[in-house]
Amino acid sequence: MKRIVLALSFLLSLVGCTKQYEPLPTVESVDLQKYLGKWYEIARYDHSFEKGCSNVNATYTFKEDSKIKVLNQCFKNNTLSKAVGKAYAVDNTNAKLKVSFFGPFYGDYQILMLDDEYTYAVIGEPSREYFWILSRTPTLDKETTNMILAKLPFLGYDKTKIIWTIQEQ
Repeated sequence: MKRIVLALSFLLSLVGCTKQYEPLPTVESVDLQKYLGKWYEIARYDHSFEKGCSNVNATYTFKEDSKIKVLNQCFKNNTLSKAVGKAYAVDNTNAKLKVSFFGPFYGDYQILMLDDEYTYAVIGEPSREYFWILSRTPTLDKETTNMILAKLPFLGYDKTKIIWTIQEQ
């Protein structure tokens, strides 16, 4: 019993040390039919699963079970690398998704910006550890890019941590 109390005390102290963030403001709603299809990664925060990737894209399609199939692709060392995952909407706005590439483990995927024509999207997650700028084309115009970058500090994102994705044509 003493060990259990010590273990719980340790775990609670770790939780107390984690950084707390305000909830991210997501877009009001997402039409998943319009969101489906291919997106090119324009920029991201660095993380191990995309280290060394270029020509990164993600394709979203509906599965039979009403979940979304996610196909992420990139080139690493001149070799095509693929990861297949699944996603589902958390609420009826469809702006918050749970995404998994590893069995029962799901991450938060929140759509923070999305234009009316669904030509670009900005994706984040509550801890601000992950971040992506996506576009329907391999490049994004400077005006849109600058507008997105100007809003990032207000969302709790550090624009100096952004990696710009190489999209060779």
